[in-house]
Amino acid sequence: MLRRLLLALLSGVALWLAFPGHDLWLLAPVGVALLAVATRGTRARRGFLLGLISGFVYFTATLSWSGIYVGAVPWIALSVLQALFVAVLGAVTAFLQTGSGGTVRTRPPVVALAWVGQEALRDRIPYGGFPWVRLAFSQADSPFGRLAALGGAPMVTFGVALSGGLLAVVLVAAGRAITSRHTPAGSPDPVAPTAHPPRAARARAWLAGPRATVGAAAAAVVVGAAGLLVPLPTDGALTQVMAVQGNVPQAGLEFNAQRRAVLDNHVTGTLDGAADVGAGRTTQPDLVVWPENSSDIDPVRNSDAADQITRALTAIKAPIILGALLEEPLPHVSNASLLYLPGEGLVGRYIKQHPVPFAEYIPQRSFFRIFSDKVDLVRSDFAAGTTPVVFRVPNRAGGELVAGPTICFEVAYDDLVRENVTLGANLLLVQTNNATFGYTDESVQQLAISRIRAMEHGRSIVHISTVGVSALITPDGTAHQATSLYTRAVLSGALPLRTERTIATVVGPWPEYAGCAVLVLLLLARSARARSRRQPVGR
Repeated sequence: MLRRLLLALLSGVALWLAFPGHDLWLLAPVGVALLAVATRGTRARRGFLLGLISGFVYFTATLSWSGIYVGAVPWIALSVLQALFVAVLGAVTAFLQTGSGGTVRTRPPVVALAWVGQEALRDRIPYGGFPWVRLAFSQADSPFGRLAALGGAPMVTFGVALSGGLLAVVLVAAGRAITSRHTPAGSPDPVAPTAHPPRAARARAWLAGPRATVGAAAAAVVVGAAGLLVPLPTDGALTQVMAVQGNVPQAGLEFNAQRRAVLDNHVTGTLDGAADVGAGRTTQPDLVVWPENSSDIDPVRNSDAADQITRALTAIKAPIILGALLEEPLPHVSNASLLYLPGEGLVGRYIKQHPVPFAEYIPQRSFFRIFSDKVDLVRSDFAAGTTPVVFRVPNRAGGELVAGPTICFEVAYDDLVRENVTLGANLLLVQTNNATFGYTDESVQQLAISRIRAMEHGRSIVHISTVGVSALITPDGTAHQATSLYTRAVLSGALPLRTERTIATVVGPWPEYAGCAVLVLLLLARSARARSRRQPVGR
């Protein structure tokens, strides 16, 4: 058992190191493999424990930013909750890698399906789910990431986990070969059928070991390299965009204590951009994008804030899409993306559909206050928007720019991003505010998600934060002009507008549904076989 525990711990460490901040993406299949080997040939309840250990290490490390300003209790609670899903995965892989009669097999497709099923569940429950640090989101720089164009993030996760399952075969085969070389001649071989003598069984294992190792290793490489065959075109009519990272007076939960300063920073950044256009240092933009919370003074109800936005709008002579906090519907507030046009003012709005539980609203507030008084930092709950929205503005080249906004954590939800593309978006916007996470890996983790989304839907993305990391992303997932944290920056560049839909956009969630259905069928079939063996045989 000690060896299994060590493998589970190393699995969690490998998965953590695969994510942005460390960027060792090749360790993602290694982490999957170590957990698959740890749970192989053990009971489901022990597999649950091993999965819990691996998941706790994995999430505690990757989600450390969640406790940077609110303390350890919310951070550890979130990590434990997420680790429970990996615990279920451990139980499933243990159960399905033990066949009838107690035979033990390493089954790479089972491992891959279990990871897809675990993430599908974690992405949806509780409170709408938390699809952060999925396996797919560690692969923006790898060939696996390109698989997103075929089946979205679930397809990337499947590819990584399948490669990890094949690597588990390599580890098991290598271990058997080493064991057979060092087993005394008279020792029993638990793998060999009783019809063969121990020496012959060891000889067969030694011959089969290298073959199994080479074959599984080759298959793992093929799965990993398959993404290189997926085309990621970047052609299309170009549109000139400008994105303003205005910065905030201070990091932390009180970033908006000087809300007017935050708004002024973004107005000043836009005025600087307009000056560069006037001096010929940059091109006149078709669209300007400000981040989430760039105007936490409600510009609909506060004329002073509206005047400042109009000032920027007049100077830049281009539509501005900005993030604002609206004091509606009372007693709630709304996290909004607002479209302003020169000479017209406010003409469109999108309300965030998926407010973040325990950050933008507190479910069961009185109950959770028992565990932490930090829940009262959220003074007014955010109301949820009910529908996706795309903003249509004219492109100076003669076409139409159709921008689909998502706000902050919404980029991690498959359906919310896809809805914008199905509504006709040829440019995606990710407006976010990372000021509450300090100098942590949260911002680069989020940028990696946007890069996967660009490949998934074949769309350029303007990823803009109040404090960074911001970037302009082309449809092949490449991030351009990436900024530093807590700096003021103005990004300006030409991005291709594509209208063709990828396979992933067309098929939507169905590959994930199919994978989950197959996993359920395997569990039912295995359970039925187990019950039939336990039933007494009648005369």
